[in-house]
Amino acid sequence: MIPFDFEYYRPQSITNAADIFQTLEESGKNPVFYAGGTEIISMARMSSITTGAVIDVKEIPELKAMEFNGDDLVIGAGVTLTQIHEANLFPLLAQACARVADHTIQNKITLGGNLCGTIIYREAVLPLLLTNAYLVIASVKNARRVPINEVFSKRMQLNRGELLVQVHIPRNYVSCPYVHVKRTKEDKIHYPLLTVCALLTDNQVRAAFSGLVNFPFRSVEMEEALNDINLTLEQRVEQALNKLPAAVPDNLEGSAGYRTFILKHLLTSIVNELETGNVTNS
Repeated sequence: MIPFDFEYYRPQSITNAADIFQTLEESGKNPVFYAGGTEIISMARMSSITTGAVIDVKEIPELKAMEFNGDDLVIGAGVTLTQIHEANLFPLLAQACARVADHTIQNKITLGGNLCGTIIYREAVLPLLLTNAYLVIASVKNARRVPINEVFSKRMQLNRGELLVQVHIPRNYVSCPYVHVKRTKEDKIHYPLLTVCALLTDNQVRAAFSGLVNFPFRSVEMEEALNDINLTLEQRVEQALNKLPAAVPDNLEGSAGYRTFILKHLLTSIVNELETGNVTNS
């Protein structure tokens, strides 16, 4: 049960949604956009957030898109993780989405919700960071198309009132050789000790991580080390481990030493698989 009353709006267009948000914001309603709503509902029940108005954007056509358009794969922010997995238009993203929570929750969590949520893992962002994806972001002032690496830094950096509309993934990345690995403490749907998404493009390995530190990330410095063919594979992995962007945490999910141990072996296996073409996923 949500312990407060709120107004409910269901706009049919991006412009209408932005206008409603501005009006409600000016009247002090502290509005929130809602698509899947799993996190909003959970936080509201725990009194972690309160709002006087919810703007349900699920029926806006642009947020439901999932198709190839020219040189891009376009996926709306309102598309669920289950829909992405079942469509399998980008296998690496499909596999990442299939390992977030359980199937029941995947039916509700949207791509936008996973990217913009407060839970630190945000595993759906990893393939997007690897593919130089662009995001379409709308507000009452304008709509902008921005590289994900300019708007995602530890978390989504959206301005108040901005709505994530779509993700545009360059078509040439969707068929690249890839590896997705998720390691958990107990079972496949548990929070990750470590998730790694990697792909091979232009004979270079790219890798992004979740669970390793307190935010998901892609590190160009780590990739440079992993792709230094003047070193042995063992040396490349050791150099990459020295370039982590933050401290590896110790918590109930696993110790820093255990996470680093897993990462070392995973990176060795992943780079070897991608470079030799003997790719498996787990």
